[in-house]
Amino acid sequence: MEARTDVYISADVETDGPIPGRYSLLSFGLCVAGSFDGHRFHAVDPEQSTFYRELRPISERFEPEALQVNGLDRERLRRQGVRPEEAMEEASGWVRAIAGDRRAVLVAYPVAFDWSFLYWYFVRFASSGSPFGYSSCLDIRTMYQARAHTVFDLASKRHMPEALRPDRPHTHNALDDAVEQAQLFANVFAWTVADRLMPS
Repeated sequence: MEARTDVYISADVETDGPIPGRYSLLSFGLCVAGSFDGHRFHAVDPEQSTFYRELRPISERFEPEALQVNGLDRERLRRQGVRPEEAMEEASGWVRAIAGDRRAVLVAYPVAFDWSFLYWYFVRFASSGSPFGYSSCLDIRTMYQARAHTVFDLASKRHMPEALRPDRPHTHNALDDAVEQAQLFANVFAWTVADRLMPS
């Protein structure tokens, strides 16, 4: 079987609690971070292709601490947020259109949290399920840790060389942070596979 080119979609979520179902996904942002065919990595401007939605909560439960971090107003979202069915259908269509015949790979930092909410919401609310399948994701911290030959505690962003860190701010707006994260991913991925890259 001929391997597909990967297209990397940076994702960030803002929620009102730690797990999906019991708590709600309140907003999420997606943007294209780049692509890799096994020989050449092509980074793109992550602001050129983006998707953002704010969603209606699905549960009455919430943690005040989570809302303090993201600054989202649950009462406003109850009135004005997009229905989860509509948001996830639109997001699934956007990812599938971006990917075409390439493999869509979700990237995040850390991927475990963002993936858990997005996968659960895609399966629960999108008629076509997850555009990333059940496992098509990469964790940026893990990539850095493996390449840096370091331990998990020393693989956080603040321990990364300055040249790898993004110059965009981390605002806790899901789209802003997806864009910031896309830059981090592109830097770390290019560094990780540098000895395999063919010249452009």
